[in-house]
Order: sequence, then C-alpha cells, then structure tokens
Amino acid sequence: MTTPREVRRDHRGPTAGLADGYAQANLIAVPEDWAYDVLLFTQRNPGPCPVLDVTDRGSTRTVLAPDADLSRDVPRYRVWEHGELTAEPTDAAEHWRDDLVAFLIGCSFTFESELKRAGVPLRHVEQGRNVPMYVTDRECRPAGRLHGPVVVSMRYVPPDLVDVARAVTARMPAVHGAPVHAGDPAALGIADLDRPDFGERTEPHEGDVPVFWACGVTPQAAVMASRPPFAITHAPGHMFVTDVPDLAYRL
Repeated sequence: MTTPREVRRDHRGPTAGLADGYAQANLIAVPEDWAYDVLLFTQRNPGPCPVLDVTDRGSTRTVLAPDADLSRDVPRYRVWEHGELTAEPTDAAEHWRDDLVAFLIGCSFTFESELKRAGVPLRHVEQGRNVPMYVTDRECRPAGRLHGPVVVSMRYVPPDLVDVARAVTARMPAVHGAPVHAGDPAALGIADLDRPDFGERTEPHEGDVPVFWACGVTPQAAVMASRPPFAITHAPGHMFVTDVPDLAYRL
C-alpha cells in the first residue's frame, strides 16, 4: 500500500483508492481579500464544503500533513484567473502568491475505505477511473461575492447496499456525510450520467443505483460563476492526501 507521503511525492493522477485508510482533501487557495467570502461560503454550505483546515496568509503548510507543501504536493492543480482556467500544472509553486489563503475541504474519497469494509463496491476504483462528478441544478447559499451550483460525485451501488452506503457515510459528516440523493439523476438536474462534468464515466453493473454525494469541487464551480481575480485549486479527483487516518472523521 502506498503511504500518504509517497502519493504526495510521486503520484500525478487521480487519487481514489490510494493511501487506503487516510483522509484526502480538496484544495482552494484565494487572495486574502477573498478569504472571508470563501470562509463564509463554506460555513453556509457545509455539505459540499466541510472545512478541515485553513492556512495562514501565504503559507503552504497544513496541520493535516506537517511536512507537506500545498504548492507542490497535490497531483495536479488548476490555476484560475477571473473564473477562467489558465493552467493545470503538476507543481503550482511558481503560481503561489504571498497573499494566498488556502482551504482544505473534506473529500468523499476519505469514506471509501469505510464503504469497502462494509462490502460496498467502488466501481470507479475497480475500473481504474476517476470518480464522475456532475453540476446540479441546486444552488449553494451565496456568501459575499461567491455563488454557484452544488456539485455532486456519483457512485453506482447495488440496490441492496444503498442503505448500507447511506448509513456508513452518514457517520462521516466532515467528509460530506450521507448522500444527497439516490436514484433518478433528473431530480438533481443531471441529464446524462454518461457525460460527467468532471472526472470520468463509470460503467454500472446490472441493477446498480446511482448514489450522489455533495462534492468538494463545488468551490471550483463557484470560482467559475463568481470570477474572483485569482485562485488555485486541485484538479478534480486529484486530491491532497493527508496524514490523518480516515477514522479520525468518523463519529
């Protein structure tokens, strides 16, 4: 099994299924004069945006992995200017600014170890694919200058295990908690499960039910909608792997 440090140092792809037993996190870093808006946005939308840590201005360090560098140790980044994607580097050190405040937000990859232990299959991991993610028609509660839609991740679950998946993840609200919906994707305004907005299509097994969890890519949708002058995020599915055991976030 790869360790969190090995993933941070060597891996450049999606992180689902890696460093089993350790929490993973979404990243968004914004200029200090936007940091309160982001903090308020996360507080008002705790389902998709559960905060695990906030850095000091200009710092690339986090208590979630004290020897890590947030500007270098994410497999792939996204750099945004006025809501437009301008770069997707594997090292963001040259883009990092002294005025940035970084937010680490809980990721649903964290509860996947618990799902496996409960016997719930992970189709995207089995198929070697990034988890599919979709922009919904549900709007987040606005905060300051930030607004945007809720993004969800989707996992196909056998019908007899949907309640198990719901119960397992409900015990981990710091990493999105229970699903927001199971079944017909049209209820979330999703037209086609074969065309995710982020990540990759997953092939279902016969009878599988699509189950949807709030997703930490939601702040990126807010960046696109609200157009702050600058931001750095992780690339969807390419998470910051922490040194914190996933069970630390189980109630």
